[in-house]
Amino acid sequence: MSMPLDPFSGLAAFLAVAESGGFSAASARLGVSPAAVSQAIKALESKFGVALFVRTTRRVRLTEAGAALLSRVKPAATEIIEAVDAVSTTLDEPSGFLRLTVPRMAVPLVVHQIVPPLRHHYPRISIEISVEDATIDLLGHGFDAGIRIGEYVDLDMVGVRLTRDINWSVVASPSYLATHGRPERPEDLAAHESIRYRFPTSGAIYRWEFENEGRAFSVDPPGSLIVNDGALLVSFAVSGLGLSYVADIAVETELRAQLLVRVLEPFLPTTPGLFLYFPQRAQTQPKLRALIEIARDGLKSR
Repeated sequence: MSMPLDPFSGLAAFLAVAESGGFSAASARLGVSPAAVSQAIKALESKFGVALFVRTTRRVRLTEAGAALLSRVKPAATEIIEAVDAVSTTLDEPSGFLRLTVPRMAVPLVVHQIVPPLRHHYPRISIEISVEDATIDLLGHGFDAGIRIGEYVDLDMVGVRLTRDINWSVVASPSYLATHGRPERPEDLAAHESIRYRFPTSGAIYRWEFENEGRAFSVDPPGSLIVNDGALLVSFAVSGLGLSYVADIAVETELRAQLLVRVLEPFLPTTPGLFLYFPQRAQTQPKLRALIEIARDGLKSR
């Protein structure tokens, strides 16, 4: 009697390519050569009798059959990974592969403070950090947790506060204000040059939010410079190219050094700060509990 084919053979390579978008990235994630990943995918396609990926010189994308397989395999793979992680609770220290998605603003504020002690105390945890400002579907993209501003965290996620509340700020360099004057009210922005922000996911231009006597309103200020990166909002403002709308915790250094000045302060709102967020069931994983512990201990003063 012949043994049945291993139903799991090649699925790790399939998931890695599907989630990372390429064979080279998948090979780095799996710790094998790109040729080994390619061979595993070809064997899987041969077994199923269908193509799972369309390959071009620049990118790899799922075929319809590949997308259908991913939709069924991904939830099962997540369950298997969580089951393996649960078994590891008997180990003396957390281990495993921890994938995080963080906005650029969080890198100096949070990531630099928590990753070194996490690596020092828990060397068996491997960490991958993806820096992007777009809102990310954690499960859909294979992330264990993310960091985002509190108002952008889905209600069905568990949130752990990392920073104080954010006071939103309109900032400009002293040289810009000396040349163009200081806006006193939000309507004065019509006579100024603003550095505008485009959301990476939706493509919409962010409308600057203000408050006046308990009434919230937004303004779409004029400006010929548009970016989709928060760090550029800060650096271009420092360069005197216009006014930027930013979180105060992202420009503390520039404000202290008087490279930037806040304006329109009476009209600016306060919102929740940065939060670590993750699915409810994920908090049982030792690697995630270790991250939460380090984050809480290392960021108490923020």
